[in-house]
Amino acid sequence: MSDSLHIVCPHCDGINRVPQAKLATGGSCGACHKPLFTGDPLDLNQIRFQRHLAKSDLPLLVDFWAPWCGPCKIMSPVFAEAAGQLEPDMRLVKINSEQEQALSAQLAIRSIPTLLIFRQGREVARMSGALDLPNLLTWVGQQVREHP
Repeated sequence: MSDSLHIVCPHCDGINRVPQAKLATGGSCGACHKPLFTGDPLDLNQIRFQRHLAKSDLPLLVDFWAPWCGPCKIMSPVFAEAAGQLEPDMRLVKINSEQEQALSAQLAIRSIPTLLIFRQGREVARMSGALDLPNLLTWVGQQVREHP
């Protein structure tokens, strides 16, 4: 891995180069000067998702959900807490499957909530169903070890 990583800003979607040794300290966007890590999942549409997928060197953990989905409502605070624990090593993203039906179809989302992990723009893992925090963190840890 190189000495620096490309990080897409969660606010303006600007691309930033961050030295790997300074990743833990976060940093600010060179364009909008806001923090590169917020400890919260990003709500993205298809265009913003494609930018984060294509331009960021961070793995993405994506939660496909819908506002009417009971298990999604249960999973939402768990996913938010996981963001605080997994950043800055991973970016957590939420996609509303009702609003982004084309993206959901493109990625063959058949049930919600569905979690996907992407590394270097490619899907490496998928899990359907709500998880509690310990199981979510365990699953993510296993996938990161299997797909470095």
